[in-house]
Amino acid sequence: MVETLDSSIALVTGSSRGIGAATARELALRGAKVVINYRTSEDEAAEVVADIEATGGDAMTVQADVTETDAVEEMVAEIEGEWDSVDLLISNANIPFATKPLRELTWNEFSDKLDAELKAAFTCSKAVLPEMVASDGGQLIYISSGLSQSPQRGFAAYGTAKAGLNAFAKYVAEEYGEHGVRANVISPGLVETDATADQLNEDVRKGISRTTPLSRVAQPDDIAKTVAAIAGEGAQFLTGTYTPVNGGISME
Repeated sequence: MVETLDSSIALVTGSSRGIGAATARELALRGAKVVINYRTSEDEAAEVVADIEATGGDAMTVQADVTETDAVEEMVAEIEGEWDSVDLLISNANIPFATKPLRELTWNEFSDKLDAELKAAFTCSKAVLPEMVASDGGQLIYISSGLSQSPQRGFAAYGTAKAGLNAFAKYVAEEYGEHGVRANVISPGLVETDATADQLNEDVRKGISRTTPLSRVAQPDDIAKTVAAIAGEGAQFLTGTYTPVNGGISME
C-alpha cells in the first residue's frame, strides 16, 4: 500500500521540470496538495499542474525567485491565502553555477554559488518555519548532491555549496525538533534530466551502469519516491539525516 500524505500542503521549489517536477507528481499521488514553484518556466510549471489535476490531485503554480527574500515571503503568503500554511517544504531549486577547475575559478564565481544556494534554503526555510512551529509540526527536505561528499573536478563551487546545505539542514533539525519539525537531506548522484543531458552520452551511461550496483542511471522518479518516503509517517522519527540516492555507486 502506498502511504498517503493526508492532504498535506507541499511546496516544491524549482518544480517545473526534472527532479522537482517528478517529486511534485509523486507527492500529489500520495495525497498532498502541491505548489509548483518556478522562476521563469511558466509553461512547464503549468504542464506539471495539468498532469497532477488529470490524476485527480490538487496543484497550483507560484512564480518566485527563491533567492529573493521578498519574493519568497510573497509566495508563502499567496499559498496561505489560497490554501493554508505549508506543511512540507522541498528545497530543490536549481541555482546556476560555474563549472571549471579550481585553478580557473574566481572568488566571485565560487561565492556566488555559495551565497545563492544557501540563501535559497535559508530564505524558504525561514518563511515556512513559523507556521510549522505554530502547528506543532512540519517537514523540510533539502535536495543536495553526492558531490558534497565525493569531489569531482570542475564542481568545487557546486559541491561546496551543497556541503553547506547539508550542514544547514542539521541545524534546522537541531533547533526545531522540539517543535515537531523534521529536517532531512536527500542526496542524489547523477540523475538523467534535461539539466544533465550534455553529460550523458551513451558511453557515459554505459560506464555508470557498469560501476553502479543497481546497474543503471538514476531517473527523477527514483529521487521523488525517496523524498515521498522520507516525508511519510513511516519516517516520522528521522531528522538530521543524509540519504544518498545513487544506486550504490557511492556507499556511506
